[in-house]
Amino acid sequence: MEILKRIYYFLVHTNLLIALAAIAQCALTYMILQLPINPSILIVEGTTTLLLYNLSLYLSLPRETEKSPYIRTRWIGRNMPVFWVLSLLAFIVCLFALWQLHLITWVFLGVIGLISIAYAVPLVKFKGKRLGLRQVPGLKVFYIAVIWSLSSVGLPVLELYANGEAIDWYMANYLGIVKILFLLLCTLPFDIRDYEQDVQYNLKTLPILLGKRKAIGLSYAMGVIHILLIYFSPYSDPVKMGMVLTSLLVLFLFKALIFTTKKHYHHVYLLDLALIVQWLIVWICLSWR
Repeated sequence: MEILKRIYYFLVHTNLLIALAAIAQCALTYMILQLPINPSILIVEGTTTLLLYNLSLYLSLPRETEKSPYIRTRWIGRNMPVFWVLSLLAFIVCLFALWQLHLITWVFLGVIGLISIAYAVPLVKFKGKRLGLRQVPGLKVFYIAVIWSLSSVGLPVLELYANGEAIDWYMANYLGIVKILFLLLCTLPFDIRDYEQDVQYNLKTLPILLGKRKAIGLSYAMGVIHILLIYFSPYSDPVKMGMVLTSLLVLFLFKALIFTTKKHYHHVYLLDLALIVQWLIVWICLSWR
C-alpha cells in the first residue's frame, strides 16, 4: 500500500498523472466515436499537456520552495532535476510526434498553445502590473474545460478529417459539450480546495465569487446534469453505462473524501485519476457487450 501511495504522489507531483489523463481522454474520443487511433496524436496530447502544466507550475514557484506550506511545492524544489529531465524528454518526443501530423493540425495546436500560454503567462500590462487570463474573474475552470475539450476531442477529430476520414459531426460536437461539463466537474473542486491560497494571491476564482458552499452545490448539480446529458446522448448503451458509472464515482468521491470536513491535499487529485478511470470503465463496458 505504501508503494502505491508513493507512486501516486510521484505521478501527482511530476504532472505525469495529468499527462496520462490527457492521453486517456484522447483515447476515449476514438473509442466513443469508433474511429481508428492515431498514436502520434496521443503522444502529442500527453507531452504538450505535461509541458504546459510544468510551465504553469514553474512560473508559480516561490523563490524559497522549502518554506512553502504546500507539499507539492516543497517536493518540486527538492527534485528540480527530475522536473527538467521530464520536461526535456517530453519536448523531444513531442517534436518527433508532431512531424507525423497534418499541417492543419499544427495550426490548430498552435492556436490552443497560444491560448494556453496567454493563461499561464502574464502578457498584458495593466496599471503597472502584468496580467494573464488567469486573473479574469471566474474564468479559470471554464478555460481549462474548454481547452481540454478542444484538445481531447477537437485534435483527434481534426487530424482524422484532414486525412480523409468520415466524421459524424453531431456525435463529435455532442462529445465535446459532454466533456466540457465533465471537466468542469473534475476541475472546480481544485479551486474549492485552493480557496485560501487564491484569496492570498488575489485570484477571483468561481468559489471565491460564489462562496464555498454554493460552489460545492454547483459541483453536485453539474454531476447530475452530466448524467442526464449522457442519458440523452447518441452513443451506444455500453458507452453510456461507462460514462454514467464514472460520474457516479466522482459524486461518491465528493461525498466520501473531497468535500468532507477532514480534508487531505492529495484527495482532489483523484479527480485527475477519474479522467483515466473513465476511459477504463468505458473500455470494460464495450468489451463486455
